[in-house]
Amino acid sequence: MEKIDLRKKQIESLKEFADENQKKIEDKKLLDKFMSTNLWRNSQSIGITSSLPIEVDTSELIARLWDEGKDVYLARANNDPDHTQDFLEYTYMTKLKKSKFGVDEVANPDAKINNELDLIVVPGLAFALDSHARLGFGGGYYDRFLKKYPTKTIALANSRMIFEHAQWPVENFDVPIQTIITPTKIYK
Repeated sequence: MEKIDLRKKQIESLKEFADENQKKIEDKKLLDKFMSTNLWRNSQSIGITSSLPIEVDTSELIARLWDEGKDVYLARANNDPDHTQDFLEYTYMTKLKKSKFGVDEVANPDAKINNELDLIVVPGLAFALDSHARLGFGGGYYDRFLKKYPTKTIALANSRMIFEHAQWPVENFDVPIQTIITPTKIYK
């Protein structure tokens, strides 16, 4: 299946799932599994996105990272033709604004940027468990970023995002995710 077709299918599936109680149950399991890993414990600077309703909820994860004294950086898509992104310092005092994609981003244009992170929680629509391939939203922001700033990556994938094998073409510029956490297992 072409990426564009699978994206549409996944977005519809995830929209349906967003309203189900099962999503809340799985989000909690994913948070607990994430917090059980040494990946976050051994990382001081962690990049993450403020999640959309169709994604795994990252709000409690961010709060838990702050409670643990971690430095949290929120992704910001830059308004440039190269589809670059940066990670901006995010504290409980930070003011947010909606991006053109509907995602909360740091509002302060002078916020501290840190692209040399210890760990990045990478969002996506679909994840292949065998190859760790990821299907994102189609902008290429994360693939470009991870090529330029390689670091440890982890993804939180609910049951609707999991595929045994990639059902989409995996391109040579697609960066696989190192660790995928599902509601039942951690894939390294």
